[in-house]
Amino acid sequence: MPLGGPRDGAWIAERAAAVPLRRAAARAVPGVRLDGLRIGPAEGPREAVGEPVVPAPPSALPPGPLRLAAEFAATASRPLPVTASLLRTALAEAAERIGLAVIQVDLRVTELLDTEPPARPGAPAREPASGPPGPGGPEAGRIAAAALAVPGVTRLTGTPGRPVHLSEHPGGAALPHRHARVDLAVRSDHHPLEVARAVRTAVAASLPDRPTVTVLVTALD
Repeated sequence: MPLGGPRDGAWIAERAAAVPLRRAAARAVPGVRLDGLRIGPAEGPREAVGEPVVPAPPSALPPGPLRLAAEFAATASRPLPVTASLLRTALAEAAERIGLAVIQVDLRVTELLDTEPPARPGAPAREPASGPPGPGGPEAGRIAAAALAVPGVTRLTGTPGRPVHLSEHPGGAALPHRHARVDLAVRSDHHPLEVARAVRTAVAASLPDRPTVTVLVTALD
């Protein structure tokens, strides 16, 4: 999922974004069980937001307005339209805090519960941190160190041994330039988009040729 706009160069994995969304729903709307939760492009004509300034991660959505769709079950402790309205507001506000450009929140009631659902864990099992930066040698190590020094970054993630991806991209009429992608986890009490922006700045400054930088947030710890 794109974080921010086309100039921010940041994305977040859907499973990572789901964690604060579910937490927000549980806090704001007791008696609700949030089931299916999906984020995708908003319906209708897409606004012209421009191309991203850096290459997107594989299978990533381009920057643009998003639609959040969720299914939920709830008790009859309050009218269902009221529950749906509270849930829609909680999800929209949580998405905005993450940095997701959600403009549509569509909800579907799947079940009427007799009792309140049991609390669910607030986060998925923590994936292991990646090992050494892998291929790329000292430069990948400098990139990793620069990313880890940014406040809010807890660890590097991604494919084991490959949290840092260095490549060369053609520059059209200009000379080819290098590009770096960094996969990482962010503290749940930090703003993912702000952390990603800071990582991009730090990583670009860590090498003499100042490569372009993409950040992929794969988890919120």
